[in-house]
Amino acid sequence: MPIDIDGLSFEELLELNQRVVARLKMLESMQTHIEMMRFNPGQRVSFEHSGGRLLGTLVKYNRKTVTVVTDTGQRWNISPHLLSPVKDAGTTEPEPPAGDTKKKQLR
Repeated sequence: MPIDIDGLSFEELLELNQRVVARLKMLESMQTHIEMMRFNPGQRVSFEHSGGRLLGTLVKYNRKTVTVVTDTGQRWNISPHLLSPVKDAGTTEPEPPAGDTKKKQLR
């Protein structure tokens, strides 16, 4: 949809520019919000810094960034598109031996 801007006055061009900038900011904000929703506070995340990977916990959503506290205690405000989720190995309880299926009775 081509728009002929050659016939617009200076004031009309300024108004058009303001509307375009506002629309771009809104689209950027929506995209950032979508990226933030991939993560939850308390979730383990990682990100690149100075050629290395830092691990931390997401602690807060900000307007354009998220706050991550690294394992060394540093606080970072990071754009969510730079984060990767960390898959924790998790803790598993040892299973009882296969032959030991009896339950203890309380007396």
